[in-house]
Amino acid sequence: MLIKNVVLDDRRCNILVRDGRFACLDAADGAEAEEVLDAGGAAILPAFYNTHTHAAMTLLRGYGDDNPLHVWLEEYVWPFEAKLGAADIHRGSELALKEMIATGTVFFNDMYFFIDETIPLVDSYGMRAAIGVTVMENHPQVLRDEKARRVREWRDTDRILLTVAPHAVYTVGRETLISSARLARENGRKIHIHLSETEKEVQDCIAQTGMTPVRYLDSIGFLGPDVIAAHCVHVDKEEWDILAERGVTVSHCPCSNMKLGSGRFPYELAIASGVRVTLGTDGCSSNNNLDMREEMKMAALLAKVTGDAALLNAHQVLQWATRNGAEAFGYDAGVISEGKLADAILVSMDGPKMQPCYSLISNWVYSADSSCIKHVICNGKVLL
Repeated sequence: MLIKNVVLDDRRCNILVRDGRFACLDAADGAEAEEVLDAGGAAILPAFYNTHTHAAMTLLRGYGDDNPLHVWLEEYVWPFEAKLGAADIHRGSELALKEMIATGTVFFNDMYFFIDETIPLVDSYGMRAAIGVTVMENHPQVLRDEKARRVREWRDTDRILLTVAPHAVYTVGRETLISSARLARENGRKIHIHLSETEKEVQDCIAQTGMTPVRYLDSIGFLGPDVIAAHCVHVDKEEWDILAERGVTVSHCPCSNMKLGSGRFPYELAIASGVRVTLGTDGCSSNNNLDMREEMKMAALLAKVTGDAALLNAHQVLQWATRNGAEAFGYDAGVISEGKLADAILVSMDGPKMQPCYSLISNWVYSADSSCIKHVICNGKVLL
């Protein structure tokens, strides 16, 4: 594909995509290509990598709002989810994929149920995804055995990965956490878990184990560079050092954390630690959308509320939402550069929210919205 008349780094150019990668960022007007896409002066930017979500929870959008996490889970979400079947998950996941593509996301890290409904949708829509095999202590042994078999037998594709996803320390016991990590590592899988999301989670973990969740997981050998830990709101300096030393990736979900009253992410400690931080939307029941651009703005603003206006600038938060997420899952993407995977969005410069344009990145983070997106490209193919 030849993308003509596109703005890259403040200059107009033509970009040639071949075999799903950026082959040339300064191609001739007449470069040979099977498909030509006229960008019409739109700017090209990296597409989003959503590193923590529950796609089919689009079905719970607006349900159980304005409640703290544990009330929301125990009185609303879990009773609702107990009634869901495979056909429901199919509908909810398809709605999520449509929303993510429309808002510039090409990859999501999912943790939910009935994964055989979600996987074919990801494939048919042309997206990338890490699909979690969710583990909870209340699952019957026959289901656990079936999930373990699936983890062992699944073969990743270039766009779809399988992960092992023990839900959290408050829903998964010690031995199951250990066996989940072992299962993942024996089969080369990433591990996806909620971690230190609320103060209650931390206090309950201390009461049960004598340790905070991060220290507890470290003590049982759970943490490592294959772990993606969602939230990490209530994490102290020593714990951030542990996460950094173990190479853990943290998925920050600012909108969900604010909506559930979970607390403010410790940006200062996270950035100083050197931990790789990414962005996630969480599910639609606690956000209530899957718009990663909105997540960028909220993260950047929330970082500054204690008085440091320079903390988490627009370029940094864009990297959290794109390159950091791609790298966390082993994708050579997240930047517009020759040889990189062609995952990108084309953003119109014509709308009032993008003018004037002193800084494209600042406009994209602070003033734009998803209506500015003209095209979404994943693996060199146009999805939107």
